[in-house]
Amino acid sequence: MQNIKKNSRREFLKKSTLTAAGAIGILAFPAGKSFASGSIQTMERREAPEEGPFKLPPLPYAYNALEPYIDAQTMEIHYTKHHQAYVDKLNAAISKVPNFKDQGIRQLLSNIDELPEEVRNSIRNNGGGHWNHTFFWEILHPKTEIIPTGKLKDAMVSQWQTMENFTTAFNDAGKNLFGSGWVWMISDKNGKLSITTTPNQDNPLMNVAKDQGKPVLGVDVWEHAYYLKHQNRRPEYLTDIWNVIHWNKVMENYG
Repeated sequence: MQNIKKNSRREFLKKSTLTAAGAIGILAFPAGKSFASGSIQTMERREAPEEGPFKLPPLPYAYNALEPYIDAQTMEIHYTKHHQAYVDKLNAAISKVPNFKDQGIRQLLSNIDELPEEVRNSIRNNGGGHWNHTFFWEILHPKTEIIPTGKLKDAMVSQWQTMENFTTAFNDAGKNLFGSGWVWMISDKNGKLSITTTPNQDNPLMNVAKDQGKPVLGVDVWEHAYYLKHQNRRPEYLTDIWNVIHWNKVMENYG
C-alpha cells in the first residue's frame, strides 16, 4: 500500500513537471517561432502569388547596388512587397474579365476608360503600379553615365538650355506634387520633351492622364520609395536620384 502511494506521488510530480514545462514553452515560444540550429527563428507565412499573365520581372541589380543613394532595405521592400502586390492584384483583377487577359499591359493602360467598370480602378491602380515600377527599375543603375548625349541631349538643350535647368525643373515638379505619385519627362509625337506629374500610379500612357506622351524618364515619389533613408525629405531624395539614373536606358526610351 505504501509503495502504491509512493508510485502515485511520483506519477503526479512527473505529470505536474511536464505540464508546467509545456506551459512555459507556450509562453516562451509563441506561434510562428521555432528552434533552428540552436536559435529561435521566425517562420514567415507568405501567401502564394496570384497566378496570372503578369509576372514580377527580375531586378537588374542587387538590393544594395544603389547605395548610398537608395538603401538596400528600401529596395528590397519596394521590389518584393510593393511591386509584387501590384502584380498580384492586377492578376486578380484580370481574372474577373478573361476577355482582356491576352492584352498587354500598355494596351490595357492606354484604354483605361474602355475597361469594365468592375475592374477599371483596380487595373488602373495596380496595372499602373506594375508598369511604372518595371520602367523605374530599368532606368536606375549603379554605374551611371554623367549626362545624356545624342538626340536626347539636343532635345533637352532645346527645351531647358542646360542640364541644371532641367534637373531643377524636374525636382521642383516632384517636390510640389501633393501626396503620392510620379514625376516624368515625356516626349510627344514630334520628339518635343516636357515634364509632367501623375497622381497615385497613373502614368502618361493612360488615356485619362492630363498630359499624355511617351515616358522617357520617371521617378517614383511615393514615400515608400525613400522614407527609410530620407524620411520626409523628398527634395533630398530627388537630388540623390540623379546619381543612379541610367542615361543610356533613358536615351533608348527617347529613341
